[in-house]
Amino acid sequence: QVQLVESGGGLVQPGGSLRLSCAASRSGFSIDTMGWYRQAPGKERELVAEISSGGSTNYADSVKGRFTISRVNDTNTVYLQMNSLKPEDTAVYYCHGSKYILSRLFHYWGQGTQVTVSS
Repeated sequence: QVQLVESGGGLVQPGGSLRLSCAASRSGFSIDTMGWYRQAPGKERELVAEISSGGSTNYADSVKGRFTISRVNDTNTVYLQMNSLKPEDTAVYYCHGSKYILSRLFHYWGQGTQVTVSS
């Protein structure tokens, strides 16, 4: 069993920055793709950014140029640096990991951390 533990959410003013962190609880277990999703009230969960173990990244159009995802493979830790935050970035942010085991794709989720952008 792998748990993902997030930290770094909070309240920030528009234009400000936050850095989210997520670490897997199990060592010696490589996760193929790690990323961040978010869910705002009344909306579906959406992909924010993801990064492969090889460093390839994918971003939602709404965050390109403002958010940066990075990871440390040895510790299964992923970060999301969020700059120039907007009120529409307000949501619960969830850490996500996925891994193929014997041709079957497994998904792992964190408990979520609240990000609120407001003056």
